[in-house]
Amino acid sequence: MNKSTTNYTLHFWLITLSLALVKIIFTLRPEINLFTEEAQYWLWSQNMAWHYYSKPPMVAILNYVSTGILGNTELAVRLNAILCGIGISWITYIFGSYLYSSKVGFWSALVIQAMPVWWLASGFHMTDSSLTLFWTLTVYLTYRGLSEDKLSWWVYAGIASALALMAKLMMLFFLPVLALYLLYTKVWKKHRSNFCIYVSISLLGFVPALIWNWQNDFDTFRHLAALAGADGGNKEASFILSNSFKWFLEYGSGQLAIISVFLLPVWFFAFRETFKKKDYPSVYLVLPGILIFGIFALLSLIKRVEVNWPIFAYFGFAIVLGNWISSQSRFWKNYSITAIILSIGIPVFFLLPDYTKLKSIPLLAKGELNAVKRLSGHKELAQRITFLKDSLKVNHEFYFSDSYHIASELAFYLPHNPQTYVVNMGSRKSQWDLWTDMNQFVGKENVGVFVSANFDSMQDRAAFDKLLYKERFTPQFKGQPIREVHIEIWENLTRYDPFVPESY
Repeated sequence: MNKSTTNYTLHFWLITLSLALVKIIFTLRPEINLFTEEAQYWLWSQNMAWHYYSKPPMVAILNYVSTGILGNTELAVRLNAILCGIGISWITYIFGSYLYSSKVGFWSALVIQAMPVWWLASGFHMTDSSLTLFWTLTVYLTYRGLSEDKLSWWVYAGIASALALMAKLMMLFFLPVLALYLLYTKVWKKHRSNFCIYVSISLLGFVPALIWNWQNDFDTFRHLAALAGADGGNKEASFILSNSFKWFLEYGSGQLAIISVFLLPVWFFAFRETFKKKDYPSVYLVLPGILIFGIFALLSLIKRVEVNWPIFAYFGFAIVLGNWISSQSRFWKNYSITAIILSIGIPVFFLLPDYTKLKSIPLLAKGELNAVKRLSGHKELAQRITFLKDSLKVNHEFYFSDSYHIASELAFYLPHNPQTYVVNMGSRKSQWDLWTDMNQFVGKENVGVFVSANFDSMQDRAAFDKLLYKERFTPQFKGQPIREVHIEIWENLTRYDPFVPESY
């Protein structure tokens, strides 16, 4: 290994591990709680299954392992995302180094770590965390199989792809993308048998989904069809030109932000050069991201598309940009360094505690509050409910809400992590509709604790003998109110009649 390679590798690890430390410090901040989706996926790990209503089991498996080692703590949950972020960055570095040089690998890793897409996948343990990691690994291993024509690389790629499928079914997109690349480069016949072996191994990751859906009326596929706009009962799916235009603009502007607005000029010139050259490595790197961006752009014409849906496919863009930057003039390198510092520095500023006291400036304080609203107040709410329980000397209680967000957070932050419940007030079907519900408590003289940020009552979906206590509680972040929550404590559930959803 030459001196240059050693220096780039050292610099890569210094930056990457420093950013990992920033996210650990953020997680340990006492006023920062789990994101509501993180809490939901943690609760899945307390109810292990082959699959879940909307997602495969990988996110629950990782939480099961990490919390089994470190306990039910915020760090144990979020460490999965932090490690995925390190892995994504490392694969980007070694792929860029393999294609071009360690210098390009380093620039590529800097670019990926400057993109908000990476901060989302590596900062919060969502299904995108492991999907992006295994997608990135699959793309790298498949390219090694193509360039070196060794079956072993295809086998490794198939294993990585199977793990990605167990993270999120969107990994299926890579199969036609890869086939299209083989046809475009006119090497289909040469790699056809290896491709078939790769696909066969990859589809093993689909087995848990098939098992669970066979047992549960194929609910996941119905749910995915509804998300794609095929649900006939979904009013949002109907084609209205004004809505289509609005959703398309929201999607497009969101994707520009997700790859870093500070880097937009260099993105433009790098892509322009890439499309002019059309060399095979560049085509391989950009094809997945462009095609998947296009698929969701079309979908945005018929329904609202979440900004994070295509982000798993964008890592190849970082290598293209890293290669372009490394060969540019001092001006563009200096501009890129400035843009990367801003793209990394701003998230770091908001993630770290307020060491500089700058976040006490009203405008910045408001911005931080808006950014962390869904990450704060959950532990405080659980502590208030625990205080009320002890004050009222309540025993044999169960906790429920109209919202799976609140129910999940309560399960995580209440003492002993009780299983919580969701009473459906009229929302679409979810995982909670498939678990054992509150009917088990009817006539058992238990105490029910109802918590809601949306309703003042249970909307006649449940009936109890006696109301013991009720109040409105407002958790705060640094002295600022976050959300008002309604709490009711009832005695003896006599009837439970939830809404039965037909929508997926």
